[in-house]
Amino acid sequence: MKSTLQTKQPGRKPSGQKPSWLKRNLPTGSEYEKVRQLLSRSNLHTVCQEAKCPNMWECFSRQTSTFMIMGDQCTRNCRFCNVKTGNPLALDPDEPARVAKAALELGLKYVVITSVTRDDLEDGGASHFAATINQIRNFIPQGIKIEVLIPDFQGNPEALNTVMEASPDVLNHNIETVPSLYSTVRPEARYERSLELIQRASKYEKSSSLPEVSTTTPVKSGIMVGLGETKEELQKTIKDLYQHGCRILTIGQYLQPSAKHLPVVKYYEPREFDELKGFAESTGFTSVASAPFVRSSYEADKLCG
Repeated sequence: MKSTLQTKQPGRKPSGQKPSWLKRNLPTGSEYEKVRQLLSRSNLHTVCQEAKCPNMWECFSRQTSTFMIMGDQCTRNCRFCNVKTGNPLALDPDEPARVAKAALELGLKYVVITSVTRDDLEDGGASHFAATINQIRNFIPQGIKIEVLIPDFQGNPEALNTVMEASPDVLNHNIETVPSLYSTVRPEARYERSLELIQRASKYEKSSSLPEVSTTTPVKSGIMVGLGETKEELQKTIKDLYQHGCRILTIGQYLQPSAKHLPVVKYYEPREFDELKGFAESTGFTSVASAPFVRSSYEADKLCG
């Protein structure tokens, strides 16, 4: 079958308005306001709000959110991301308990925890991730799953071990884009370093006294499209992820959050997302979400639960 994916030249911005498949009505109802007020009252951040996620209204209306720990100031300056860059405050030791209480009040069965990148911390904030996981387990000991979406911890293997020993149900680390675009899209990250983290996580065996119980954690990653990558580069990145142990994949359309961020080079059509999903599944991925509005934690409970 002939591929519908087309090669676009980097730096060429599509003309006109967003295509029809990128327009949606905002959900209405009391649940959105309930979640928003709870987060404000608990002094918590969500990546939904900070990154201007297009699914925020829908997720809040379903009483779901992705908690963003360790403040709202990132130490990196990725050119696709709307999270603020600056000098972060010291970690709040009470934050893990507040996240756990909010998850309990919302009645969540699947919790996603992410963070800003904290290169100012020796362990990149890994111990804070572990503390948050442990607090959620303490407050909600039964019937809850926890996914963590972690930064690269600057390649520190001990930091990754700290998170893995806290036993998240899913370990997520986004590759984001193809290697040729790293210097433009996320100049302070390294493609190979992210692949190494994914591989280490996929092979990590947690401490267990029960040898018959599986001690490995499913590993997930995400790719944005529309930044100037080619079809061949996308396919190579999907293969790289699989070869390094990733088995759960999300693919979504990059949308420019403001005029100061990178422009969209191409809007992918829904059938192209279907083709990417088919390619990933044929590569061996067990779970794939690929659509214009897909984000790394969108409907994570359905994809990973």
